[in-house]
Amino acid sequence: MIITDPLLNAREGAAVLQISIPTFWRRVADGTVPKPVKIGALSRWPRSEVLAVIEKAKARRVG
Repeated sequence: MIITDPLLNAREGAAVLQISIPTFWRRVADGTVPKPVKIGALSRWPRSEVLAVIEKAKARRVG
């Protein structure tokens, strides 16, 4: 099975966004980062959704 959109844990998602893990969770709480996909007790984010956070921020830039 080939996974084209790998699932990231909070540490990996924070690394992609270049923020700390606590800040990553704050961004989840405030809606900047989407809520995780729950797999049992695990929280995971599709890589495409984490990258979309960056794209949304870029689109909101002025200038």
